[in-house]
Amino acid sequence: GWCLLPQSGYLHPDEFFQAPEVMAGDILNLQVYYPWEFLSSSPCRTVVFPLMTSGVTYWVIKSLQQLDICSSCINSYTLLVSPRLLFTIFSFILDYSVYRLAPFWGADPWKALVLLAGSYVTLVFYTRTFTNTLEGLLFALLMVLVSARKSSGSSAEPTSSSLIGVITTAGFFNRPTFLAFALMPLLYWASLIVESQKNIKTLINHFLKLILCACFTAIVFITADTFYFTSVSLDNLYSTNKSSLIDVIAQLHEKMVVTPFNFLSYNLNPHNLALHGSHPRVTHFTVNGVMLFGILHILAIGAGFKMLKKYVHQLMLVRWCYSGPHGLLVHSEGSPTLLLFYFVPLAFLSLFSHQEPRFLIPLILPLVLFSASPNRAVKWKLLLVLFNLLGALLFGCLHQGGLIPCLFYLEQLIHSPASSSHPQHYTLLFAHTYMPPRSLLNIKKTDMHVEVIDMAGSGEETLCQTVEQRASNFTCSDCHIFIVIPGTVRATITKCGVSFRNETLIFPHLSMEDPPQIPVLSSGNWRSQLGLYILELNRDH
Repeated sequence: GWCLLPQSGYLHPDEFFQAPEVMAGDILNLQVYYPWEFLSSSPCRTVVFPLMTSGVTYWVIKSLQQLDICSSCINSYTLLVSPRLLFTIFSFILDYSVYRLAPFWGADPWKALVLLAGSYVTLVFYTRTFTNTLEGLLFALLMVLVSARKSSGSSAEPTSSSLIGVITTAGFFNRPTFLAFALMPLLYWASLIVESQKNIKTLINHFLKLILCACFTAIVFITADTFYFTSVSLDNLYSTNKSSLIDVIAQLHEKMVVTPFNFLSYNLNPHNLALHGSHPRVTHFTVNGVMLFGILHILAIGAGFKMLKKYVHQLMLVRWCYSGPHGLLVHSEGSPTLLLFYFVPLAFLSLFSHQEPRFLIPLILPLVLFSASPNRAVKWKLLLVLFNLLGALLFGCLHQGGLIPCLFYLEQLIHSPASSSHPQHYTLLFAHTYMPPRSLLNIKKTDMHVEVIDMAGSGEETLCQTVEQRASNFTCSDCHIFIVIPGTVRATITKCGVSFRNETLIFPHLSMEDPPQIPVLSSGNWRSQLGLYILELNRDH
């Protein structure tokens, strides 16, 4: 229901520009902004998952409109909600995984499911079109596969090898950081295989199946990405001239696109990461983990230190050799292993200087399983409820919350009957907001009557120069110039020497880059400070 409402909060530009925006341009032929990762000169993102998610939903609504089943299926609402709805449905993979994994890891299934469903991470992040969301779902499936056992409970399912290879490779192509999440599950699965298989031939067979399926999956992704980014025509492959077929194959080999390697090459360069923001290495541990999971993260850190102290103490007493070094990776010791599933990926992600909270959302699965252990009573129920309500309100509704309704409003204005009967030109200038997804304006690539200018966080001088330049060229009788700006920097526009014919305030809108001042909020002007203004420039001026 909250997905269909829809959620107005805007978490990060990547929720639009890593899938829906690109697919809206490719499938619906809408005016969009293609991010640099999807340009043929620098392909760093696979196109397979965007096609399978946003691409499929857009193809469905396009087909419904073409078949006259729905005359106006393509609009800002369906463009926003349809991919989100698919991700919301996919998010129940998490619930299924918890249901399957809880008995295996000795957790209380009901408690684990409640912790998962009540988390604002599930309610907000897992209903958005992030590659991190897919990463979390693939991580959940991988944990289910490595935790699978025969009915006797003696060994891992032999069919898991192939599926584990497919899931691991798919996760790697979705986000190369998936290897950090997959490391401990794969080591756990390998230890189970080695422990249960006495026959070396069977052991080799398991690993061969994993490698072969991983290679086949990689070939599928590389082929799809190569065709997409190099624009090699499929018709050429069916040419009657045999030599031309060889030429096309040679051309494909020369232009072969392996997006994860391009991604790693870019992100392993500290200068490139600095362009997106540098953070202290402890940000994930001290800030992001608490921001996402609250008290559960703090309790996990406490339990981790206690467990580490325990094993160091055992080592010092020379008891390690009696209990066996594999004590951390056996089914009877569920909690230590789950802590490793949680902290090892977190530690690897902390090696990079660019650290955002969403990078950690896959870790919700091992965390809720650990927190739902029978010997770990959740004593902080009220605090958990309040924390997740606040998180859902802040990130699901308030954070950049005016921008999506603003685009809905502008889309209706641009496509209004008056605009349709008399073609008019619109200039939309966005300042001090997140990057606006152009696809939600529902403008065809052939339509040239709408211009979008993203000023990002430009200073007062640059902003005023742009506004004054547009105002001086404001001679067209059917032209409209709209400036979209948060209420916290509304006063900046008044210094630009222009006047406005109409002002529309969209509430709520919280900009953390330009936060409202507490004294201003208490002065009675709080609604303006927590709003987004749509200002229409006055032609007479």
